[in-house]
Formats: sequence, structure tokens, C-alpha cells
Amino acid sequence: MNMIYGVFNLLFLVLAIAIFCMSAYALVHAMRVPANAFIAAGKLQKNLWLLILALAALFSAGSALSYFQAFMAVGSAAFIGIGLGIFSIAAVIAATVYIVDVKPAVKGMGGRGNSGPYGPW
Repeated sequence: MNMIYGVFNLLFLVLAIAIFCMSAYALVHAMRVPANAFIAAGKLQKNLWLLILALAALFSAGSALSYFQAFMAVGSAAFIGIGLGIFSIAAVIAATVYIVDVKPAVKGMGGRGNSGPYGPW
């Protein structure tokens, strides 16, 4: 039975780390995009997206830490099911909405001024 808990904890740990990486990637991208690009694309303001994605990264990091602790204490049934709760699901939704909808809309707006006719150089 302890082995089953260890396998599930490892699986959820990998999933929680993937969620954290996705949230962190979206947060870093949102930090690099100028605020005017969000307004020009008709999306929520940059500050609101930064708040949403920072909370998503925070909750997903907590989830990953929870499963890491559970994986290190193999066989502890107390940790099963607490890491991927409603906040981790919300983190996945927020990061996915940003990456799929907002990122393509703000792509190429503002940023560095060294773009040539065939891309940046």
C-alpha cells in the first residue's frame, strides 16, 4: 500500500511542477509585455493579469511543495489529495487563458524597436 501512495505522490508531484512551470512562464511573459499592448489588444490591464498570474504561481508552488513533502515521506496517506485542490485548478485555468488567448493578442505589440522587415536583428 505504501508503494501505491508513493507512485501517486510522484505522479501528482510531476503534475504540480508542470502547473507551476506553466504559471511561472505566463507570469514572466506578462512582466515583459508593455502595458499599452494589453489595452491595444482589448484585454484586461497588465496589473490585473500580473496579480492573477502571481497568485496562480504562488498557489501552484504551494501545491508542488506539498507533493514534494508527501513524496519525501513515502507512505503518508495524509497528503493524498491536498495539493491539487481548487486553487491549483484555478492556476491552470488562469495560465492557460493567458497563454492561449492573451499572449497571441499582445505578441508583437510594443517591446524592442530593433525589428527589421524579416524579424528582430
